[in-house]
Amino acid sequence: MAGRQAVTRRRRPRHVPEPPAGTVRATAPGRRLDAVDAARGLAVCLMIAYHFCFDLRHFGWLAADFEHDPFWLGARTLILSLFLALTGISLVLADRAAAPRTRYWRRIAVIAACAAAVSVGSYLVFPRTFIAFGVLHCIVVATLLARPLVRHPRAALAVGLAMIAAGNALSHPLFDDPVLSFIGLRTYKPSTEDYVPLLPWAGVTLLGVALAGASLAPRIHAGLAGLRPPAALAWLGRHSLAVYMAHQPLLLGLLWLVSRSVTAR
Repeated sequence: MAGRQAVTRRRRPRHVPEPPAGTVRATAPGRRLDAVDAARGLAVCLMIAYHFCFDLRHFGWLAADFEHDPFWLGARTLILSLFLALTGISLVLADRAAAPRTRYWRRIAVIAACAAAVSVGSYLVFPRTFIAFGVLHCIVVATLLARPLVRHPRAALAVGLAMIAAGNALSHPLFDDPVLSFIGLRTYKPSTEDYVPLLPWAGVTLLGVALAGASLAPRIHAGLAGLRPPAALAWLGRHSLAVYMAHQPLLLGLLWLVSRSVTAR
């Protein structure tokens, strides 16, 4: 109205109580930690390098003992440990971000379908040593086993350590049966291109759950959120499953083409 000045009322800011000490603020749904993706991307790079050397041996261009040499056994252990521990860490982060269950089950279904494709594909290429229970198979089952413990880090730590100890210290001829081979505890390693049994490897996933849910997790989470790792590594980590499925056919195809060109000369 003319002659009157509009009077605006300032709303008092509502007091939002701080969360209790030791709790972690939930990450926004769909938001990822670049540092975790980058760690997975690093594991992908190591895996590609390992498989490239493995394929070189397959074509007779590299003399390496992947089954007994401590270097190659250590490299495989490191790569698997990174992937499986990050699986457990991601489970906890997804739970804190209140990710919908449909996303969890969709992810399980996709990985399970890829695991089945790996089994079929490896059977066509290596019928005598095809992959019956490899890393993707283990990730599927380990994820299902670890899910109930995402909010119980101490229990996850205890069970994880027990599984790792059992997988490394115990064996029985009963578990040599192919039907029970996925559990572990075999008296000998089966002849296969990839073998990642639940014991001890599912225990590594539980250690990842325990690490992400530990009392120091809030500080670790805050530190990771502030990191800015290389974008290429983070990209590889976000697309690790697709890279995993594509890299071996590409490597084998390229090496086969090179071998054909060499023999044709």
